[in-house]
Amino acid sequence: MLTVEVAETDEDRAQGLMGRTSLPDDHGMVFIFFEEHLGGFWMKNTLIPLSIAFFGQDGEILDILDMKPCKKDPCPTYDPGVSYWGALEVNRGAFGAWGVSVGDRIRMN
Repeated sequence: MLTVEVAETDEDRAQGLMGRTSLPDDHGMVFIFFEEHLGGFWMKNTLIPLSIAFFGQDGEILDILDMKPCKKDPCPTYDPGVSYWGALEVNRGAFGAWGVSVGDRIRMN
């Protein structure tokens, strides 16, 4: 089980995990869009390396990407190349350590 912060407003999503110096191993942040969404995430002013899982409306993981901290522009964009309903950020490498992969499903309570 994972404890997540929910980023459901534009302001929450824009802030994300920027400025954090750590993230507990059993925590993450979920970004909910409530509709099909295109585009990627960037790591500007994010200080910790993260992995991100993009998922569809049914919770199926569509892609998992590892992201590096970025302190100054230009920062790369991490884009799954498909539309998605949400994304889950955790410490880098956590999905692999947990045996989570593309095609698995995210379930939220």
